[in-house]
Amino acid sequence: MTASPQMDRTEVLRVKLETRRQEHRDLDEAIHALHDKGHADALTLQRLKRQKLAIKDQIRRLEDEITPDIIA
Repeated sequence: MTASPQMDRTEVLRVKLETRRQEHRDLDEAIHALHDKGHADALTLQRLKRQKLAIKDQIRRLEDEITPDIIA
């Protein structure tokens, strides 16, 4: 018995979502580590924060694809 194409696509999206969430956590930890050292390069911190925001946007898009709007 094979799974439906929609089920396969949803599972792929869930894996991508978890990967992006892990990347987001990793960037958050890197930002905190650089900040805690006290001598972090402002440009590097800004770049990492921008990257973190981009990943957050990707997470939202993936969540929207996995859970479509329900019209009441």
